[in-house]
Amino acid sequence: MDPLDAGAGGILRQPKAVWATAGASVVAFMGIGLVDPILPSIASGLNATAGQVSLLFTSYFLITAVAMLLTGFVSSRIGGRRTLLLGLALVVVFAGLSGTSGSVGELVGFRAGWGLGNALFVSTALAVIVGAAAGGSAAAILLYESALGLGMACGPLLGALLGDASWRYPFFGTAFLMAVGFLCIAAFLKEQPKPARRTSLLDPVKALGHGGLAATAVSAFFYNYTFFTVLAFTPFVLDMSPYRSGAVFFAWGVLLAVFSVIVAPRMQKRFGSLKVLGGSLVLLAADVLVLGYGGHTTAVVCTILSGAFIGVNNTVYTELALGVSDAPRPVASAGYNFVRWFAAAAAPFFAPRIEEWTGSVRVPFAAATVTALAGALVVVVRRRALTHEAAELRPKHAAGDPVTVFAN
Repeated sequence: MDPLDAGAGGILRQPKAVWATAGASVVAFMGIGLVDPILPSIASGLNATAGQVSLLFTSYFLITAVAMLLTGFVSSRIGGRRTLLLGLALVVVFAGLSGTSGSVGELVGFRAGWGLGNALFVSTALAVIVGAAAGGSAAAILLYESALGLGMACGPLLGALLGDASWRYPFFGTAFLMAVGFLCIAAFLKEQPKPARRTSLLDPVKALGHGGLAATAVSAFFYNYTFFTVLAFTPFVLDMSPYRSGAVFFAWGVLLAVFSVIVAPRMQKRFGSLKVLGGSLVLLAADVLVLGYGGHTTAVVCTILSGAFIGVNNTVYTELALGVSDAPRPVASAGYNFVRWFAAAAAPFFAPRIEEWTGSVRVPFAAATVTALAGALVVVVRRRALTHEAAELRPKHAAGDPVTVFAN
């Protein structure tokens, strides 16, 4: 049955608990791109350089990567509902504190705390949605991907609208919205059954011993470096007002959402996941290269267009990570995300420094082009193992099988 069907068990007919969790997920994903249009304003307001301000992403995702080892450990002991509420509470506190920052160092530190809260929440949200959703995992995953796309699209827009008055307001706005999400989940979501076996801190690392999962994680690592070069470094290159930059990244997010939820599944059905992923990575590499070496208008167009390739990649990588190994889905996802989010921390740190070292704004995009191609090369080299393992394990994707994945 089509998961978009509004009939019984379709994506549009879900319990209040599912909608509450999905709504909070939208806001959680908004926090990733929220600072994009206001990065230059933050730099100006706190007398910081582009390299210093880019650490807002580095601290956020570095803590997120490490927290991947903690999320399963925590949720398997206190339950999904309490883990969601703990994550939301941390985001409310640290997003609010971010808005009070008096220096870039304080802001970077508060973003790290925000990253911990977001990791606890988002890494548990899909498992909770699948457990509470009607219609099985297909509708639940589609709803989750929709929340991701909507959040990534609306984050820059919210940042622009509130940030036009002050760079501090987007942080306060996020804290308020997450507080609403906290109340909704507390009111509508009942506690989910705890897993029969508690997850240890090392289980995600052990899961990476599986060749297929390790290949997926390594390929996604290279891809994420490219992804977050676009997300964290491009705003300085475009050098636009918060409104204009917000509009660019809103259009980028819309393409990401459409291609992630609608286009990617159809392309996979027709051409196969690995061909789609490899081709999309090569096209992303070409797009990023043109972005870096073209004029201003070309850079704007290529930034928006990259959302299409990123949306396709996100969907395929998620499915590979969840289905390529025989590890429990939450454990496999935690190991996969543990590896790939280090690239999300590295790209915002290295991109502005590469510009400083080389004296060229184009070289960081050349580096991002190489990493996208490296991700495609891993897929090509490991295609037999990935195809074989995915085919063997696909029957295990049954409705109700708990799933955990962090923001694509």
